[in-house]
Amino acid sequence: MPLLSIEDLSVVIDRPGRRVAALSGVDLSVEPGEVVGLVGESGGGKSMVARSIVGLLPGGSRTTGRVVFDGADVLAMGAAELESFRGRGAAICFQNPRGALSPTRTVGRQLVDRLVTHRGLAAAPAREVAAELFESVGIRSPRRRLDAYPHELSGGMAQRVMISLATGCAPGLLIADEPTTGLDVTLTREILDRFRLAANAERRGVLLISHDLASIAEVCDRVVVLYAGTVVESGPGPQVLDEPAHPYTRALLRSVPDIDGRPVVATPGAMPLPVRAPSSCPFAPRCTHATESCATEPPPVVALASDWSAACFHPRSGPLIGAASDAGATSGAGETEARTEASPVGAAVPSGAWTLPEVRTVPGRGTVVGGKRGAGSGGEVLRVEDAHVVYRARFGGGGHHALRGVSLGVAAGETLGIVGESGCGKSTLARLMLGLVTPSAGRVEVAGRVLSELRGRELRRLRTRAQLVFQDPVGSLSPRRTVADAIGEPLRAAGVPAAERASRVARVLERMELDPSILGRRPHELSGGQAQRVGIARALVGDPDLVVFDEPTSALDVTVQAQILKVIAEVSGDRSRGTVFVSHDLAVVRGFCDRVAVLYLGRIVEEGPVEEVFGNPLHPYTRALLAGAPRLGAGYGGPRVELTRDLEETDAVAGCALAPRCPFATGECREREQELRPYDASLVACHRAAEIPALIER
Repeated sequence: MPLLSIEDLSVVIDRPGRRVAALSGVDLSVEPGEVVGLVGESGGGKSMVARSIVGLLPGGSRTTGRVVFDGADVLAMGAAELESFRGRGAAICFQNPRGALSPTRTVGRQLVDRLVTHRGLAAAPAREVAAELFESVGIRSPRRRLDAYPHELSGGMAQRVMISLATGCAPGLLIADEPTTGLDVTLTREILDRFRLAANAERRGVLLISHDLASIAEVCDRVVVLYAGTVVESGPGPQVLDEPAHPYTRALLRSVPDIDGRPVVATPGAMPLPVRAPSSCPFAPRCTHATESCATEPPPVVALASDWSAACFHPRSGPLIGAASDAGATSGAGETEARTEASPVGAAVPSGAWTLPEVRTVPGRGTVVGGKRGAGSGGEVLRVEDAHVVYRARFGGGGHHALRGVSLGVAAGETLGIVGESGCGKSTLARLMLGLVTPSAGRVEVAGRVLSELRGRELRRLRTRAQLVFQDPVGSLSPRRTVADAIGEPLRAAGVPAAERASRVARVLERMELDPSILGRRPHELSGGQAQRVGIARALVGDPDLVVFDEPTSALDVTVQAQILKVIAEVSGDRSRGTVFVSHDLAVVRGFCDRVAVLYLGRIVEEGPVEEVFGNPLHPYTRALLAGAPRLGAGYGGPRVELTRDLEETDAVAGCALAPRCPFATGECREREQELRPYDASLVACHRAAEIPALIER
């Protein structure tokens, strides 16, 4: 008997002047000790499924069907039953841990209160149990962390606290709603391993809700794919992710960049927002295989195996990538499948795809990856020399050394990727490039001018030559301003006349493929993809020499991400400007960057052509990052390195910053700071770089 059984669940939300059919006929189950992945685009109903399970549906909701947990229907429970069920029956780890935690109370107090309420413990024993829970999810110095406030924790640490809150009352079912959004590869792997451990060791059922298919691929036993509130495919994880049957599942997987550099295909269009249960296939308007029956009748649920099914008239067959049959695989209806599944590098790439560019040699730069342009063919637009940034403590005494001796340059027509774990200084470096942070030592030049030497109007004018695209697309736009005002703001600040502003805004809007009707809207009326296109348009409208993208796709689901990455690839293809792409997503960086700099605790530890660094990494930290990157394809095939300590607990004052975590560290590593030195086409800050492959094989 399954721990959780959702049977023919439909949810309709009625609001004044608006109706949404959030879920339609959803069926899924979770067994004890099983991890089930619920995947799909934003707005598909994933979070509504989670809310239905714990009885937290929004006001105005009408439900049909059943949500059966351990023999009891959650939808029929009263308030007292629900209160008990939410503590011991099911618990949720929310998507935004800092938003879910109270900012005015310590995280320890919040966990202790939960233990007192649901487990009947006294305050003192509850605090001891809380410390044990923190330790069990990998929080170092757990007793000290009990007294921390949410804003004092990193994203990964806050997510671990959420897991402690969810598991503290020993629920039978653990629901994780987008638990890895915005986390780097190391933290993502650690968090997902915690959920896998909860299933294996504690026999809990786990429902893992995510749009990050690559991350959850390795931990899920089964996968359920949701589109527009309906289940379109369900089955064992390896089968659904390796040989997807529904065209939507295949489209989702084609939208995911992989560390092996396979092409990414953006799916055109957007998910509909149904007002009633669909009377036809909801994916038909976006499907290249749709026939007349798809647009007029609801698709049947086709059993592909005993525990694998797809709601489709024409289920596909065969693996998504790496199979010659993809060029002409036949559907159940006998049609020839369009060649939109996979194209090897150098072959014809489907419309809407971006892929690894060619490797070329550029005078003065050596080997670089060239994309759709002549990389590094122009003059230098950015130069950072021996930059240090120290954030002083509020009341004196010490401070945080965010950047230590960083030096790099970006030429016009070149894209530089900046990668590393959370807290390594990536965003500080991005802000430094734009003059938003003043270096404690060193210098920054943009378009040949030193930022620290400029003041007033001169500095404002130079800042228009360098623009930033932010991580949070909606939060980076003023809620009081229309789209037209937001895009035109850099021009207004530069004194451009109103008529010319309107003309340039219209041109950049067309380039971003946005309808002119969007100009009068405000941020809350935009989707995530629309808001990010507006952010990119705002950065480009002043024709800058340098554009810095700071995690521009981390908050977007995979299909919207693929669309935005296609736009960014076109922007970075402009030979007149340089581009910096800051990200923890190594697959995205490999997709279109020419060079990459790997940052660790404020230092560059490896820098070089992206194909050289990703194909033949030399620094142990780079190898560890690549080995931990989520993958759907072959992934990183080189020797792997496992680091031994958490980033947050490393406080190296002398020697190599990685030494406390590195399995190859020697006494020299701990005593002498490592400087960048040339190895082949790369620069590496490790005196043992040439020895590492042999050391790994021992």
